[in-house]
Amino acid sequence: MAYGPGILSNAELLAVLLGSGSKEKSAMQLAQDILSQHRESGVLALATMSVEELMEYKGIGSAKATLLAAAVELGKRLGLNPTAQKPVVRCPADAADYAMPRLRFQQREHFAIILLNIKHHILSMPIISIGSLTASVVHPREVFKAAVQNSAAAMILVHNHPSGDPSPSREDLNITRQLMEAGKLMDIPVLDHIVLGDNKYISLKEEGMIQ
Repeated sequence: MAYGPGILSNAELLAVLLGSGSKEKSAMQLAQDILSQHRESGVLALATMSVEELMEYKGIGSAKATLLAAAVELGKRLGLNPTAQKPVVRCPADAADYAMPRLRFQQREHFAIILLNIKHHILSMPIISIGSLTASVVHPREVFKAAVQNSAAAMILVHNHPSGDPSPSREDLNITRQLMEAGKLMDIPVLDHIVLGDNKYISLKEEGMIQ
């Protein structure tokens, strides 16, 4: 109350959300136990944990687990900056910054398209497929159906690598070239393909992998 939540450690913030611990441990001890098991990722581990995984900790029942999951989801949504009106993409970093909070913590590959108007303002970013990237999963028909429905003038492909390494695979390059060719026919150019890792990205255009 006196100094605000910014003065608290991650463990203390987590303890506040937990409210209470178990018979054996206080909320603070429980919070420290959770974070100590994820020393490498720290508090970011909460972003990838399901309600069921949280309930594996003694002292966390369904009520506390759903509260933590809701708090994490709220934090993610705050990071999306909903007050920004039609952000514009001027460079690959702009596209990566827009997509990163939406896809960074996904545990499976999500393939999405950032749809742009003629001035390169972002119209939307629909998810086209979830799972390993293959030509059979990411079909031009679904990609350009979404683009036409949103009256997009251009698009940027984007997907995440759950491993954290954004290095593009051969399949990534093949799909990109396939969709670029389809974009020429549809007169909706594919400007780039952004591959997201753990808070880092690779632009295929920037790296000279596509023309």
